Order: sequence, then structure tokens, then C-alpha cells
Amino acid sequence: MPRSVLAGSISSPKIDVVIDTGNPFLNRTVDGFLKIGTVAASKVAVEETYHCMDKGSISKGKLEAALKKMCKEGVYWGTAAGVYAGMEYGVERIRGKRDWKNATLGGAISGLLISAASNNGRDKVIKDAITAGAVATAAEFINYFT
Repeated sequence: MPRSVLAGSISSPKIDVVIDTGNPFLNRTVDGFLKIGTVAASKVAVEETYHCMDKGSISKGKLEAALKKMCKEGVYWGTAAGVYAGMEYGVERIRGKRDWKNATLGGAISGLLISAASNNGRDKVIKDAITAGAVATAAEFINYFT
């Protein structure tokens, strides 16, 4: 029976900004903050552009609200990513190994800290820690197998 194979690859330009604070822990934390914060702000910019195009109008008030939302989301997600990157690096340094368990522990600790800082109840904090650990582990496995 005849078989066909489809193969291809997509690559995008890579832009990397490095800020050297002199401390590897801070370097990773700042890097995570900047990269994910930028993605979150860009996501909001695209969403707000869509809403303006959909309604067919734009005003100074809408623009100011969009910029405020971009900053808020960028800082929130950037902080979450910075905490995760720092925790994963810290766990790696403590354990002395570089494997998927660092992502699991770093994600769980990050989820716990962020949820607790948001004044969530005890059950929600535990659930958020479990979820963050699971997501971080899944991302690690996806990166490992690709």
C-alpha cells in the first residue's frame, strides 16, 4: 500500500536580550519576567486591537484602558514567570541535578507563593500549587521530546 509522508519545519527569528546582574539567580528571574511579560502585554495589545476593529471605533479612553491592561497583564504574568524561573534555578542548585523534578518542584513552589499572595483560601492554594507543578512538568517534557 502506498504511503506518503509530510515533513516540514517552521522557524522564527530569535531575539534574545540578556541582562547580566552578576547573579545567575537574578539573571534567570529577570529573563523570565521580561520574556513572559512581553508576551502577555502583546496578547492584550492584539485582543484590544481586535475589539477596536470589531466595534469600528477607537477613543483616547479606550487607548488608555488598553495600555493600562497591557501593563497590568505584563507585570502579573512576568512576575509569575520570574518567580517560576527563580524557583526552578534554586531547586536545581539545591538538588545539584538538572532534570524534570526541578520543574515540578519549582512550579509547585511558584504556584503556592503566587496563590498565597493573592489571598486565596488554603484549598485553592494547594490546588494552584499542584496545577502549577503539573503544568511546569508537562512543559519540561514537551521541551525534552521535541
